[in-house]
Amino acid sequence: MFINVLSMIEFSYKNEGSRMVVLRCIGPSNFFLERVLFPTDILTFMAPNDSRVEIWGNEMYGPKLEERIRISSESEDATLVA
Repeated sequence: MFINVLSMIEFSYKNEGSRMVVLRCIGPSNFFLERVLFPTDILTFMAPNDSRVEIWGNEMYGPKLEERIRISSESEDATLVA
């Protein structure tokens, strides 16, 4: 697996909710990152261009996709709400 370092983009996410969430980042060349974020936690990481971030919360019936974000060098704010 080879990821061109020049195509990596810095991304930050802050959990502004009152409950824990799971952040998943899925990108090209088998890039995958998954972290648990507690309320007020901030996660900053480098990800390949065109990766997607999914924010998963938890409901009584199980996990719920709350937000999708596209990481792209072409747009500063490409948030997609699920």
